[in-house]
Formats: sequence, C-alpha cells, structure tokens
Amino acid sequence: MIACSIARGASRRICVHLARSSKATPNFLARPLSSTALCANKKHDPKPDPNEAATTNAPSGALGDHEGKFARTDKTVQIHYPSDREMPRQPVVQGRGGMHFKRTLASFSLENKVSMVTGGARGLGLVMAQGLVASGSDLAIVDLNKAEAEEAAAKLIEQFGKENPGIEKMPNVTAHYADVANPVSVNEALADVLAKHTKIDHLVTSAGFTENFDAIHYPFERMQKLWGVNVDGTYLFATGVAKHLMERKAPGSMVMIGSMSGSIVNVPQPQAPYNAAKAAVRHLASSLAVEWAGHDIRVNCISPGYMLTALTRKILDENPQLRDKWISLIPVGKMGTPEDLMGAVTFLLSDASKYITGADLRVDGGYTLT
Repeated sequence: MIACSIARGASRRICVHLARSSKATPNFLARPLSSTALCANKKHDPKPDPNEAATTNAPSGALGDHEGKFARTDKTVQIHYPSDREMPRQPVVQGRGGMHFKRTLASFSLENKVSMVTGGARGLGLVMAQGLVASGSDLAIVDLNKAEAEEAAAKLIEQFGKENPGIEKMPNVTAHYADVANPVSVNEALADVLAKHTKIDHLVTSAGFTENFDAIHYPFERMQKLWGVNVDGTYLFATGVAKHLMERKAPGSMVMIGSMSGSIVNVPQPQAPYNAAKAAVRHLASSLAVEWAGHDIRVNCISPGYMLTALTRKILDENPQLRDKWISLIPVGKMGTPEDLMGAVTFLLSDASKYITGADLRVDGGYTLT
C-alpha cells in the first residue's frame, strides 16, 4: 500500500508539471498517468476475465482436456499403408467423354495432343488420365508398377470403346516404367514415351504418397523416399518434358498434383514431411511457371482435398472415427471423389486456361477456407 501511495503521489506531481507546461505549449495535450496497472492485485479481483481464463494450454485452463484438442495432431494416429502388392486397385469410372450432345467450348478439347501422367496406374492419377482420354488426348501412363500400368491402359481403352461405339479412331494409350526419383530411369521413360508417341504436349505429375507418423519417430530414410517421389520426381519429369518442348519450340502445359496439405496442416493425423513436400510442389509449380513463361510453357498446380480413392476407402473402413473427423472439417460436408478432378486437370491442360499459369487450384470442398 505504501508503494502504491508513493506511485500515486509521483504520478500527480508529474501530471501537475505537464499541465503547467501545456500553458506554454497550447498544442500539447496532457494526460494523467494511470496507476491501476501498478497497484492492481489480481488475486483479489472479484470478477476474473473469462477470456483470460480460457486457454489452449490444457489441462490447466477453464475448458479442461478439450482445449485445442480438435486443432492438434495426435501422434497415436498411425496409418500403415499396404505394400504395393496389397494396394487396392482403383476402378475405371463411368466416363462421360467422347460423342455427346451437350454444348461446350472447343478450347477444352485435347484432340491431337499427347499427355503423360506419372503415377497413372491407380488412384487419382488413373482417373485423371481417363479424363484426358475422354477429352481427346492420347496418353502415356508412367508408373513404378508397369504391369499395373499396362492393365490400366487396357481398361481405359475398353471403357472408351464402350462409351463411343462405332468410333473410327481409338486413342493411343501406352504404359511405361519409371522410378520417378531416379534421373536415369526418368530419362529412359521419357525416351520410351517419345518412341511410342513421337511427342509430349502435356504432363501431369501424380506420382506421390504419404505416411502418417509423428515427426520425431519418422525414419529419415523413409522421409528421403517420400521427398524423392513427391518432390524429386515432379522436378525431374517437369524439367525433362520442358526440355523436349523447348527443343520442339512447341507450347505445352503441365499440372503438378499438390495437396491441400501444402497450404494447411491436417489434423488429427501427423504428416509433417508430406505436408512440407506438397508445399514444395506447389511453389515449384509457381517458380517454373515464371521461368518457362517465355517458352509458352504453362505450369499449374492442383491441390486436392480428401478424396475417396480405393486406398482411402480401405483406410477409412478401418478407421471410421478418422472419416468422421475429416468430414466434420469440410464445409460441403463430404469427401470428394477422383472424378471431381477430371474437369480440373482437363481445364488446366487445355487452351481453355491458356492465360493461366502458376495457379494453385484447390479442389477440397472448401476445407482450406476455414
């Protein structure tokens, strides 16, 4: 109390001095100093601030063990992905391409073009590849599993024939092997594609994978592999195709498949290396878009949200609580399907987007907006 009295006395003397000084300086506005902050004793405050009491520093705050719970990763969430041989197959979907009677812009057509899709034997890559074939493009499927790529190519041709009975010219769909993180293997794959198609106009880099483990316990060699496939593979194929286009002096377009995880942090599953890798893919697309703009090569990125691929369905069947958590965070209230990417990838590769480069198109049901 003595300290408070001294402080108040000093404050009054300062204010009197300032008030007298203000007479000589009309534009100066004197304001008394407050002693409240110096003397307030929060222990005896009869009305504690509820906003200060509420904290995300569980468990000491007002909201108990729920504080921050739904905005954090949970290291107990560990998703073990099946081996390559046990990986569920992505079915070829019911397409709507080919001969139809709905009017649309001719600029969306990929007629007389050759598109290459890495990781195109399964998952999102396979369905996007089907969308390109339906839009008129010839196709080269590049995958680590060539046998599965060959099977996928046969199914795409079969499905296209069913949807376009009596068509005179079938699309040329081929399968090729590549370890996307290996420069030698990438160059061999590019040479193989050119031997079968003579040119490459479009590239979709869909090869990639994720793993869900907390960062501290994530083995370094596995992180290197993840980065190798997601980042190195994207870079190697992009630069290889760009070199081919420059040598031809031909325009081209590329779509790099990123993820909403490159812009936000997913919860509750921990996946820091994957998130960082997809952020790298997104910015790589922007950087190459600027670097190659003078060569008439466009580079864009698609960032999907949660998509119901065959693999995702298997994981969520085994972890229904994870499914409910994910859906609760999506504004549209449901997960996407691989078919939702068909129009997006066709748009960004085609002349319908000829003035768009360096863009990141998020196909996530609004997830990243909240």
